[in-house]
Amino acid sequence: MPADPAELAELLELATAAAHAAAELLVDGRAHARATTATKSSSTDMVSEMDRAAEALIRERLLGARPDDGFLGEEGGAAPTPDGGIRWVVDPLDGTTNYLYDHAGWNVSIAAEDGDGPLVGVVFDPIRHETFAAVREGGATRDGQRIGCSALADVRLALCGTGFAYDPERRGRQGAVLESVLPRIRDIRRVGAAALDLCSVACGRIDAYWERGLGPWDLAAGGLIAREAGATVRADDGLVLASAPAIFDELQRILVDAGAESA
Repeated sequence: MPADPAELAELLELATAAAHAAAELLVDGRAHARATTATKSSSTDMVSEMDRAAEALIRERLLGARPDDGFLGEEGGAAPTPDGGIRWVVDPLDGTTNYLYDHAGWNVSIAAEDGDGPLVGVVFDPIRHETFAAVREGGATRDGQRIGCSALADVRLALCGTGFAYDPERRGRQGAVLESVLPRIRDIRRVGAAALDLCSVACGRIDAYWERGLGPWDLAAGGLIAREAGATVRADDGLVLASAPAIFDELQRILVDAGAESA
């Protein structure tokens, strides 16, 4: 962590401003977004012109202010990270399908990381008008107010979130995992935006979230926010699990038994 608190404040302010600016661009562009849609890895993995435009805006804001920083964006934008420097990890539109179909559940996610991992994270949800933020070892907030994860101790009462891959065969395997897990928890919610799921763990809207196959841009900001809100967060062999600490071990065992690590 940089020793200078002023740099942390600068990173957080810059990430927040860039996330809000990108969200404004996305809100303004929703009317024609579906007309400019292409696919990435499969017929269900969509990307619009607005994803690219939002990433370009964010990159210009961040590197315009800090030209020596590195950059990694979901839509392919990259800039090398100097030794010992800061890298920005960005999902300009997390929840593209929700966005294109005018559903709630999309956001802008921006994290700054150093050699020890995520340092600052911001997730902005334009539909709820909520800004989630965290600084490593500094706690997590929603709209400036401190938040904390669920204190649930009985996994049978856990409301959980999850997500599914774009590949049809993998989706089938993940459905089988869900069939095994569902009788052992309270219920499931499927939002379709990993960063918001992690923020929902952070503020106690759900008790846990798991998903396999997330990219670094999916996890960087939301994972930091969940962790700083007191959740246990682990990413092993591609499976991300974030939950209330008291149910983490049991839920992980349930997921392993269900085959989630290979689904």
